[in-house]
Amino acid sequence: MEIEERENEPFIFFAADKTDPGAYNLPFYLAFADPMYCSGLILSPKMSRGYKFRLIDVSYIEKNKIIELNAPEELYDLAALLRDTEKYVIESIYSRSTGNQAVAISTQRLHNIAGKYTGKDDPIALVRVQGEFPATGEVLAPFNIGHYVAGFMRGSHIGPLMPCRLNSTISYFDGPPVITGAAFSMKEGNLSEPVDVFDHPYWEAIRFQIAQKATEIRRQGFCGPSMLPYSELEYGGVVEKLRELEKRFILTD
Repeated sequence: MEIEERENEPFIFFAADKTDPGAYNLPFYLAFADPMYCSGLILSPKMSRGYKFRLIDVSYIEKNKIIELNAPEELYDLAALLRDTEKYVIESIYSRSTGNQAVAISTQRLHNIAGKYTGKDDPIALVRVQGEFPATGEVLAPFNIGHYVAGFMRGSHIGPLMPCRLNSTISYFDGPPVITGAAFSMKEGNLSEPVDVFDHPYWEAIRFQIAQKATEIRRQGFCGPSMLPYSELEYGGVVEKLRELEKRFILTD
């Protein structure tokens, strides 16, 4: 991301663990396109034109397969793609008022590079805030949902994304999937000390709620929506097992 020189440039560095790049789809859609979460879209003249979303089809590995959609005019088209978090992923977001880049996300799928299961992708994101971009609180607000994402135990399950303090460990069933955030300010080319955006009493209550969601879905073990679909497991050992079992099926009248 190119950041133009300003007197004071605030931004948040997000790092996720036990999940993949699609984990950012919902929170950044809400933060940059939904006035229910981002009141700046209707209160700030600098934000009234909305944002351009640049999406990448991560299932296409020959080249970068990109589409650009404008919010709010193409909001429904944007939602139609972002719902499929394992295929269409936000790569970047731009202010339509100035053309300046607001968001950059790491979108590489590790199994596409290695050709086999290598764990989840632990994606990072850089988000500029204030001014022509959403306020810090507007970017953080969607993470209180604890929305369900791919990852968790062995990178093969579904679990709620938990906002955690910096340097938090992974525990329950090798999860749940977590997101941390460090806020910085850049002045005269120098970075300030990081501020832990999820280190506040409010997020303690949110973590408790998300822990309950994680417990409930893990109770289903391997069954149904608690485990990722076959298309996301195809790089793991379950494929070989299913191939062998397929040979034992017989056709009957």
